[in-house]
Amino acid sequence: MRHSLSPLAVLMAAGALSAAASTPALAAEQWNLATPYGDASFHTKNTKQFAEDVEKATDGELAITVHSGGSLISHAEIKPSVRRGTVQAGEIFLSTLSNESPIYEVDTLPGLANSYEDAYALWQASKPIITELFAKEGLMPLYAVPWPSQGIYTDFELTDASQFKGLRVRAPNINTQRFVENLGGNPTETEEADIPTAFSTGRVDAMITSVSTGKSMAAWDYVSNFSDANLWFPKNIVFVNKRAFDHLDEASRKAVLDAAKQAERRGWQMSKADRAASAEALEEHGITISKPQGELEKQLQAAGDTLFQSWQERAGDQAKRLVEDYRARQQAQN
Repeated sequence: MRHSLSPLAVLMAAGALSAAASTPALAAEQWNLATPYGDASFHTKNTKQFAEDVEKATDGELAITVHSGGSLISHAEIKPSVRRGTVQAGEIFLSTLSNESPIYEVDTLPGLANSYEDAYALWQASKPIITELFAKEGLMPLYAVPWPSQGIYTDFELTDASQFKGLRVRAPNINTQRFVENLGGNPTETEEADIPTAFSTGRVDAMITSVSTGKSMAAWDYVSNFSDANLWFPKNIVFVNKRAFDHLDEASRKAVLDAAKQAERRGWQMSKADRAASAEALEEHGITISKPQGELEKQLQAAGDTLFQSWQERAGDQAKRLVEDYRARQQAQN
């Protein structure tokens, strides 16, 4: 009887054979980086450029293979796999960790950050806390890059929150789920790659996501309107197993950190550019883009305020300090 192995099992077996056949003094470091996002995503393009920059800076002494589209590990298993050292690095949607700490929800709070400048100040304020949380699990953040701001896709013109009643809405994280519930809708958790199937089979009627995801998933095939509510700027985070990082020589560690800084700067610019290009593509394919007005705008704000108050209560003093630091950074920008 023949048994098929998972991609991860094959990778581990190949790595063991390679290690056994190599002379340690001559062997270059080989890292695997798992991401759930496809090759067309600007996030994946940026991550692959990061890997190329590291390999170039180390003269091939550290080679990072990016496994995109969940081809190696599912989204939910990436962080545990990096923690165990099964793979050395990974990329995830940061707010999927919200069940571990309310701090991971901070970039999905409606109204807290309404621009890229605010989103960056929020990242700088939250980064020390997130770094500390990761360190407790033997992990180290390398860089974070935001998606464009989130809006609401429907197959009708959205004018009032009452239209959410009974609507099955794709919600990729806990705060989006709570937000949908506050509006009277039924949240449905669906991975990005499964969006077209979810719409075609009726599991999803609407979705809250960015123009980037709308473009990559050809949203015009199943919805007609995008309400550009500018709800929040959620981030992806790229991180590494700390033992794997510490195992590198000093020059290679510096190369990784330098490439990470470049990737973060580049990624934020890529996000801005992708936001403009994706919005244009949506309109070219017949999707009507509008801003929430009047009563709808007030209803979305009220639902967001409820979320923010709940988050502050759950996150406690740590949240208070984070928000105070963020507000100070905001003021310094003005």
